[in-house]
Amino acid sequence: MNCSRKNGGSVLIFKKWRRKSYSLFLMMRQTVNIAVLSVSYFISVPAVSFATVQDTTEIKMQFDLDEIEVEAQRTPALYSQVARIVSVIERKEIEATPAQSVQDLLEYIAGVDVRQRGAEGVQADVSIRGGTFDQTLILLNGINITDPQTGHHNLNLPVSLSQVERIEVLEGPAARVYGPNAFSGAINIVTRQSQQTSVEAEVAGGSFGYFNSNFAGTFKTGNLHHSVSISHKKSSGYIVNTDFQISNFYYSNRIKSQGGTFSFQTGLSKKGFGANSFYTPKFPNQYEETKTLFTSAKWESNLKIHLTPSVYWRRHHDRFELFRENPATWYKHHNYHLTNVYGATLNSWLQWRMGKTALGAEFRSENILSNVLGEEMETPNAVPGEDAEFTKAASRNILSVFFEHVVHLNRWSFTAGLMGNVIAGNSQGVHLFPGFDASYRFAPTAKIYGSFNTSLRMPTFTDLYYTGPTNIGNPDLIPEKSSTFEGGIKLNRKLVQGHLAVFYRQGKDIIDWVKKENNDLWQPQNLTQLNSLGTEVQVQFNLKRKFGKPFPDKVVVSYLNNNLEKENFNLISNYVLDNLKHKFVAGITQSITKHVVVNFKSLYQKREGTYTEFVHNGWGNEVNYSPFWLFDAKINYKLNHLNFSVSANNIFNTHYNDIGNVMQPGRWVKVGMVYQFNID
Repeated sequence: MNCSRKNGGSVLIFKKWRRKSYSLFLMMRQTVNIAVLSVSYFISVPAVSFATVQDTTEIKMQFDLDEIEVEAQRTPALYSQVARIVSVIERKEIEATPAQSVQDLLEYIAGVDVRQRGAEGVQADVSIRGGTFDQTLILLNGINITDPQTGHHNLNLPVSLSQVERIEVLEGPAARVYGPNAFSGAINIVTRQSQQTSVEAEVAGGSFGYFNSNFAGTFKTGNLHHSVSISHKKSSGYIVNTDFQISNFYYSNRIKSQGGTFSFQTGLSKKGFGANSFYTPKFPNQYEETKTLFTSAKWESNLKIHLTPSVYWRRHHDRFELFRENPATWYKHHNYHLTNVYGATLNSWLQWRMGKTALGAEFRSENILSNVLGEEMETPNAVPGEDAEFTKAASRNILSVFFEHVVHLNRWSFTAGLMGNVIAGNSQGVHLFPGFDASYRFAPTAKIYGSFNTSLRMPTFTDLYYTGPTNIGNPDLIPEKSSTFEGGIKLNRKLVQGHLAVFYRQGKDIIDWVKKENNDLWQPQNLTQLNSLGTEVQVQFNLKRKFGKPFPDKVVVSYLNNNLEKENFNLISNYVLDNLKHKFVAGITQSITKHVVVNFKSLYQKREGTYTEFVHNGWGNEVNYSPFWLFDAKINYKLNHLNFSVSANNIFNTHYNDIGNVMQPGRWVKVGMVYQFNID
């Protein structure tokens, strides 16, 4: 670092980065010139976002930065100082993998359990480290889009995979960072935000009448950067009544000023799909249509006391038909649900001589109109666009307050925080959820970490109220609670990066849909206690970086082992007790030539639990979930502005199911082309 005088003022000129804390920049009252930063790194992000690289201490070589600022806690932090496991899939890997949806992409993370009903992003239940799909918080650019009706709708996103910059998975409870429902983890989906004027068009086709089209563009008016995308995807289905159509529209903008940055986003999504045996195999001719509208606005100030207020609104309409055609004489009406979620957040943080301190608050209002869920209304409301009425309603307001303090002492890093939570109308009063993280870097390329965090999950409106041919709700449910201990080691070397984590979660009042006999109705109950002990390992070998050609660009191997400790319930479980016992994922990325890249993925799953087999139009025996292997591959050929690809999923045509009696597709081949160029 050189120091010189210009125009009477001190100017610090950095010749290279020294791996020091960014607090230097926050504390200096001088102009700083960065002389050797070849790429500017723009983050289109959230009030609270995750890391931008895989959660090892991996050096971000392509940006000439060895440490970047991340926000996996309430205050900004250096990536290397965060004592949590954050798994990230970035844009380059998204383009290389054989996935065509966010749900498919998440399959390649060992700690994530994706139980798909419909393929290609139609519907999937996503959970983390043995949790349930209702225990995972979903965010879009840091804004909570979790559905209060049911976790089945959490991934009804207004963006296609082609517009995703990266997906970040924070593994383990995160209530003190994100609030209620980040029970077993959180997934943040970050969209692309180009600073250039650009155009991108994509078209793809394949097996089972598959067709996919995307158009996206970015442009600038004055200081305002715009991004817009439109997509449509459809298929005739891999078996009877598995056809679908999905349409998305998404727009965002961003403007920077001396005082801070303002960002806005809005999106629309519409899905219509045959739901063969989705909720019960007794009625395979089910059909569902969902519509989602989401919008948010956020301001990030540059003041000494950093303020980040945001507001958001999510509206979700769901029409479920038990009979798509030829309904039974006793079938009177479809199920209609309309949820409206309003929220406002304020996060603030200050750096001072004792560390960094953050204070924040969030108010969230969840509301539903339905003809099935909620309490009876005195006056029915018309269902928009349908010849039907909403006869029931429910609502709840949630207030959460956050506090966090961070201290970095040489090789040590400490973070302690607390969330206080109040649910309006809940007799349990104030819920307090503390958490603590610590890490120690014992070598330049290695550190150990440990954490203790607590969380809660509120029952969904479906848990509380749903009554149907095979289900009955339970309005007396109380929130789930958990405490999680975790420890591990992270390693970063030129050849190898990776982590080893061991976690133990104690769950109390866990909610699951259960029944005693096969012919009974499913009903949610608060199970007394459910504990989980697990180990997760991930290793990435950067062979090409170390040895050069012709070695693979990288080889990634990851494994999760999870053991559920439960009381002898003597009950048949629909979700909670069907956790993944073993999950193994391996992937190889190989550059064949300058223009050709091949990506292989393999996946093994062994699930605990059983399901009631449905055969010959009747219930059969309880059977175990069968373990299975899946193999996927994709070849990309890129030439100038064009990118051609051929992908194959489930190459060996394996018969398998993630959820009892819901068969997944066999071999699925797709061919696609993307045309993209920037306008200077």
